[in-house]
Amino acid sequence: MRTRDVGPGHGTGQPAAGRADGAPRYLGIDIGGTKVALRTESATGPAEETAFAWGPRRGAEHDLARLAECVGALTARTGEPFRAVGVAMPATVGPDERVTAWPSRSEWTGLPLGPALRALFPGAAVAWADDGDLAALAEAEAADCADLLYLGVGTGIGGGLVLGGRLCPGPDRGSFELGHLVVQLDGPTCVCGRRGCLQATASGPATLGRAALLRGAPVSFDELRAGLRDGQSWAVTALDRTGYALAAAATGVTELLHPRLAVLGGGFAAGVPELLDRVADHLAGFARPGLPPLPLAAARLGGLSSLRGAVLLARRQ
Repeated sequence: MRTRDVGPGHGTGQPAAGRADGAPRYLGIDIGGTKVALRTESATGPAEETAFAWGPRRGAEHDLARLAECVGALTARTGEPFRAVGVAMPATVGPDERVTAWPSRSEWTGLPLGPALRALFPGAAVAWADDGDLAALAEAEAADCADLLYLGVGTGIGGGLVLGGRLCPGPDRGSFELGHLVVQLDGPTCVCGRRGCLQATASGPATLGRAALLRGAPVSFDELRAGLRDGQSWAVTALDRTGYALAAAATGVTELLHPRLAVLGGGFAAGVPELLDRVADHLAGFARPGLPPLPLAAARLGGLSSLRGAVLLARRQ
């Protein structure tokens, strides 16, 4: 998905907004399939974060109304609008600013995203980019690493690559869709319609589904964590397969583009710390003779990488 940058006051005739004390306020929004997180920052006050769950699926208009309600509450607490807004989006957005695909929330397909966001933030600069790309950007800054691969494991699989301090392939060429890299021929069907995608094999729901098959009964997130603590074979095996798939994808990227560091983040990974060691072990197993395995670390920003990346995007407007 391309990054969209809308200048201050686009279509409103209004100047960019800022704080009464002269320090601009920035807003980052991380829009996910099940929840939305928001973070405000300024140079003179503490950052503030909030989040809400989408709730029952009632359509894009209902979702946008929920977002508008939350934004209105944030603005009301300070009485000040935002100078710039950055939005992390998992959806694919076309050149006409319309959502062309979002399997996790298909009712957004066809939504004119640009006009919808501008209506929420009149007078502000508004930009959006892929959530995995923005997570990589934020993690690269946090790690002070100019060549970094980001693996985000949550409801889906997000990914991002920073090379030489810049996003790869870059906003003019689309997003880094690691989740739709095929890692298993004839593997499970992904929400995108393809078979064997990393997302269909290693996302949080995919891991829980595999654990349920091995256990012979449904497995919740908390039950998986308890099973891992107790060394239950169905939990250990399910997570190991997830780690294997993630390591395979990261190894393929490394052979082609040579990042210096990989970081593992996302909400599922943050809640299942055992996954880091599983991925690291398989990375070591994939290493070719004479070449060290790709170093792996936990995301410094935890499950907030995309949100912090959205704030970075806002600050760069």
